Amino acid sequence: MDRFSFLNAAHTEFFADLYDQYLQNPDSVEPSWRAFFQGFDFGLTTYNEENYADNKAQELANYAANVPQNGQVSDKLQKEFNVLKLIDGYRTRGHLFTETNPVRDRRVYNPNLDIENFGLTSADLNTVFDAAKVLGQKPSSLQQILNHLKNVYCQHIGIEYMYMRNPEIIQWIQDKLNINDNLPNFDNEQKKHILGKLNEAVSFENFLHTKYVGQKRFSLEGGESIIPALDALIESAAEKGVEHFVMGMAHRGRLNILANIFGKATQDIFSEFDGKDYDKEYFDGDVKYHLGLTAERKTKSGKKINLNLAPNPSHLETVGAVIEGITRAKQDKYFPNDCSKVLPIAVHGDAAVAGQGIVYEIVQMAQLDGYKTGGTIHIVINNQVGFTTNYLDARSSTYCTDVAKVTLSPVLHVNSDDAEAVVHAMLFALDFRMQFGRDVFIDLLGYRKYGHNEGDEPRFTQPVLYKLIARQKNPRDIYADKLITAGIVDASYLAKIENDYKENLDENLQASRKKDLTIIKPFMQDEWQGFVQVSDDEMLKKVDTTFNQKKLDDIIVSISTLPSDKKFINKISKIITDRKTMYDNDVIDWGTAESLAYGSLMTEGYDVRVSGQDVERGTFSHRHAVVKVEDSEEEVVLLDSINDKKGKFTIFNSFLSEYGVLGFDYGYALANPNALTIWEAQFGDFSNGAQIMIDQYISCGEDKWNNQNGIVLLLPHGYEGQGAEHSSARMERYLQLCARHNMYVADCTTPANFYHLLRRQMKTKFRKPLVVFTPKSLLRHPLCVSSREELANGSFQEVIDDTSVDKKNVKTLVFCTGKFYFDILAERQNLDRNDVALVRIEQLFPLPVEQLKAIIASYPNADDFVWAQEEPKNMGAYSFMLMNFDLVKWRLASLKAYAAPAAGSHTRDRRRHTDAIRMVFDKNLFR
Repeated sequence: MDRFSFLNAAHTEFFADLYDQYLQNPDSVEPSWRAFFQGFDFGLTTYNEENYADNKAQELANYAANVPQNGQVSDKLQKEFNVLKLIDGYRTRGHLFTETNPVRDRRVYNPNLDIENFGLTSADLNTVFDAAKVLGQKPSSLQQILNHLKNVYCQHIGIEYMYMRNPEIIQWIQDKLNINDNLPNFDNEQKKHILGKLNEAVSFENFLHTKYVGQKRFSLEGGESIIPALDALIESAAEKGVEHFVMGMAHRGRLNILANIFGKATQDIFSEFDGKDYDKEYFDGDVKYHLGLTAERKTKSGKKINLNLAPNPSHLETVGAVIEGITRAKQDKYFPNDCSKVLPIAVHGDAAVAGQGIVYEIVQMAQLDGYKTGGTIHIVINNQVGFTTNYLDARSSTYCTDVAKVTLSPVLHVNSDDAEAVVHAMLFALDFRMQFGRDVFIDLLGYRKYGHNEGDEPRFTQPVLYKLIARQKNPRDIYADKLITAGIVDASYLAKIENDYKENLDENLQASRKKDLTIIKPFMQDEWQGFVQVSDDEMLKKVDTTFNQKKLDDIIVSISTLPSDKKFINKISKIITDRKTMYDNDVIDWGTAESLAYGSLMTEGYDVRVSGQDVERGTFSHRHAVVKVEDSEEEVVLLDSINDKKGKFTIFNSFLSEYGVLGFDYGYALANPNALTIWEAQFGDFSNGAQIMIDQYISCGEDKWNNQNGIVLLLPHGYEGQGAEHSSARMERYLQLCARHNMYVADCTTPANFYHLLRRQMKTKFRKPLVVFTPKSLLRHPLCVSSREELANGSFQEVIDDTSVDKKNVKTLVFCTGKFYFDILAERQNLDRNDVALVRIEQLFPLPVEQLKAIIASYPNADDFVWAQEEPKNMGAYSFMLMNFDLVKWRLASLKAYAAPAAGSHTRDRRRHTDAIRMVFDKNLFR
């Protein structure tokens, strides 16, 4: 059956509807129809344009009717269709047949793009085809069409974009590619500048290789063309109005980029290589290729641009989430209505971008309201090997960049040895980002001259590849030969710029060796003016967190009054209006105190950002920061209605990510110390998914990189019989990370204390991460309430003593934390034990030792000291207290050690819980 016979039976309106669909999204129609409509388009412009304007449906039918009943189309029309398919083939698959690998042949893909695979022959090469019109050209010979397609799609730049669904974007890309056949077109001065930046890149690595033999530096060699490309990007971005440049990258090439793009003093780099001690005792520092930098650069045209290269650990892709948060914070703070002013750049390794799941999480943020940054330029320094792993073992996908397709982002694959092509691709990526505010990827295909580091032997695992690499000229020499051949420079010019740069490095090396200490400048210090770094003794000092009660009275009205012209479900109406009733009756619950903390900070000029899974309502329906109109689901944020607020409140339900979202919020807090930035886990132990961020950034960023950060983690914690995964926030893990001055850890038992804890986070002149083990059952516990006076005129209490007992009668002094206090309290009342006092440690780190000493001294007759916890012995705060609390000899009341945090059986869980409580009151029990 002939493949065009289906046209004869179709209804005319069907043609019109399908054609409209094709115009909106060509990829949404079946390939045969797509080719048919493409043929109609170019035929239309030549033959039927006027008639078509009168009757689209009939004209389409007439066109289809030109296909005879016997299924035979004219040879001319058939060939036109075939040329259209050829063009579509190059657009869709041309990237598979490029000259993008500088050291070895590409993999072979079938079928290829030979014209015979499209029903054409060499006899057609001189035939003129109207199909050239879809390329923006006049009717051209098949040979001319082929030349154009090969230049655009199959030279040193291959581009993937045909999976994108927006016709406007596809057309923009195609128009851009057609300019100069997608080939670079730089003038002689620009070419000499590219050569100069390549020389800096190559000479810098050569210098380090000879002066610091065998030292790890994660050389850029094989990917040096990224230096002129980044240089061109910054210059061009500044001309387009970009004012802040936020970059994250792993190790390879970092030192080169710091020196030759960010302008870091090479004296400082050499000091780091020499391994000198630091100028501050409390600062432990990090290896040189983990460090970041903030600098200000003036472009050739005189524009200033703020450059930020974020520090990061060996967990390669984590920094991608951090730079997105930094970018968003800068956009919110400085350019709330123009996200194009801050440009994030993520530099990846090929093995990491394909292998690390965090990349997928970051990519999924790209278009979400709470996390979007107006498009990121992703650059992959593609070495074709990961440590010792060949690329065929490093991914299942064709390209390491295939994650780009998740958000329909274009990808440019570029031969790293062609410096002009790399610069050209980078400028294309910038134009795309600035035009559409979307992500774009550049796969910079090069090689790694040495092993994973300079002390590694790559021939152990890639002997053939490294024979090829050993014969490969560096990109500077390749480009210099090209310019010398073109008569743009001569050999003496190259020798001079190489010698001048080396002399400068030599001078700085000698100067650096006259210095005794290494000085590490804090990253993004311009955002931290007025803040100081402090040790734990300063962290334990009282902070004034009082707030005028009259203003609290005004805030409670705002957050307890729903718009009268909108209808809400009855439960919401009651929850919201009950806030005012509870406030007036001095029984303020957790959710109300939290909202009052946010509102009070906003009136003082602080921004508040809350992010995490289901935070708008709150996992346990306690927050209701966003309420929905019943009929329309319109969102109402009552905190926005506070009359005299100076700060902004934003809250976002995150997508189902912990790692990426916490990384983003850490970055946000890093860039805006005057915003209370909160990440809340759905359940406390869900933070396990973000453990790398906690271990490598939050707990030690100040010690490693001199960076303060005030991120707040809210981790629901408490044993209510909900099983192993919904009980423990793994308190022991955070406490194990605590040392010296690195963060606060708290487990509050009153709404007022939580209120003051949040306010304290902003009212200090320093910032520390804050981990709070927040309640679940206590959110509605009748005893877990506070008064207006406690909120207005109280302060954060690191320890809460027992005021309900006569201290002279107390024989057993119990120390505990969090929700377990209420369980023990209920049992004490049940047993009528007036000889037992319960002391709540609300802040576990820094541990308030002096306060605890005073409290212990106030119980003259106590001789039985107990640490009580609902967690098993090997979890919770027990091990931390053993190390840090030696004021008395005390016994443990807890479950025995278990592998899982809690039992799955509700009955067993409650039995164990009861046993732990009984141990508090009977020291001989279970011994």
